[in-house]
Amino acid sequence: MKDRILQKSTDMFLRLGFKSITMDDIACEMCISKKTIYKYFANKDILIEESVQMVHKEVHQTITKIVSQNFNAIEENFEIRRMFKEMFKSVESSPIYQLKKHYPEIYEKVLSMQVSICEECFRDNIIKGINEGLYRKELDIENYVKFYYTLIFSINENTMLEKDAQELELKALEYHIRAMATLTGIKELEKQILNH
Repeated sequence: MKDRILQKSTDMFLRLGFKSITMDDIACEMCISKKTIYKYFANKDILIEESVQMVHKEVHQTITKIVSQNFNAIEENFEIRRMFKEMFKSVESSPIYQLKKHYPEIYEKVLSMQVSICEECFRDNIIKGINEGLYRKELDIENYVKFYYTLIFSINENTMLEKDAQELELKALEYHIRAMATLTGIKELEKQILNH
């Protein structure tokens, strides 16, 4: 029952917003009593925190799956973007923006989890791109990781609507790749932009 509550709550939080969904709404949607929810989750903050951790875990697993498919580095970035768009297609307002605004303590915890995973993913992608000849050899990898990470998180923290955030993220991805790409990389980037 705990997993079912968590799954339904996560779906509702993402679709309708962390702030607007109440424990009553979740209980009503699932045709259970609020008491049943409180048996597994002492309060809404704990439920939100576990929901966010569940989404974080799903995102990490999906990224790992995409990376294992041996796309080239640029294609891999676009596949990850496509995955995020698919995962959050029914979400109206940006989950990160909502957390930062309404649940700053939970947001801070999420941020620390996200930082290490995103940095590792970006770093691995840059190294892969250099080895494939798609990115320039002389890149300062750590600074490019920081630049891109700062850009992406700034978009998510400050953009209310998810579709606007996704549009800006795509522009940021193009900007990031153009800054690193060799001539071969630019051709691959142009191809990916046409396909998306």
